[in-house]
Amino acid sequence: MLRERQVRHNRGAGSLLHTGLAVFAAMAFAAGCDGLPSGGSSTGGGAGVPGGHAVSPLKNPDGTKSGLASVTNKADKAEARKLIETVPTKGRGPKTGYDRDKFGYAWMDTADGVPLARNGCDTRNDLLSRDGRNLRFRSGSDCVVVAMTLQDPYTGKTIEWRKQQAAEVQVDHVVPLSYSWQMGASRWPESKREQFANDVLNLLPVEGRANSAKGDSGPASWLPPNKPIRCAYVVRFAQVALKYEMPVTAADHQMMLRQCAD
Repeated sequence: MLRERQVRHNRGAGSLLHTGLAVFAAMAFAAGCDGLPSGGSSTGGGAGVPGGHAVSPLKNPDGTKSGLASVTNKADKAEARKLIETVPTKGRGPKTGYDRDKFGYAWMDTADGVPLARNGCDTRNDLLSRDGRNLRFRSGSDCVVVAMTLQDPYTGKTIEWRKQQAAEVQVDHVVPLSYSWQMGASRWPESKREQFANDVLNLLPVEGRANSAKGDSGPASWLPPNKPIRCAYVVRFAQVALKYEMPVTAADHQMMLRQCAD
């Protein structure tokens, strides 16, 4: 409930900005912008997500806090490896029978057992509110995000996003649905698959092109192009796998450990 109140607070601040109370918005958003361009655009950023917004996965075990910050120091990397070592391994099964609909309709608000469920806002907009800054909402709504600034963990870019260019930011399943299907989700009850597909622990708003390039790959086949974020990415992959008692392939497991080596 605390996190839901935080999300609502963010939405309320975004609504004030949307209605033009510029002075108050400048106080509410220290990094406020003068106005977004008519089309979404990306600008190159430094390696990793800027500090002060994104949170390390080691300090965000339920995924309710913003973004994905790099895991860099020796102690944190040792903790990351210890976590990854507990993930079981298994061969990847066939994709036979997989369909996105087997995980419920996209971004449902009624998947029980996950944070932010049944809060009156769909999963996608909850995530944009969680990770975006300088939020703007559709007139009369404290849910539907129509513009924001996103620090993309996968590429290190800053994306000034508008809903008119919706595909520029996509919500990635860190552990892809198809991957989970091949690693045991085909035998899960429907309710567990719906939970998995809408669990904020497994979801990150990212650059659309990077998400498309990833497809349903595991870490052995795809890692974020932003190298400083790779240890954090595989930690999140491991957190999801452990929560849902799901194995990863041996190749993925080895690659995950390698990303968090000293």
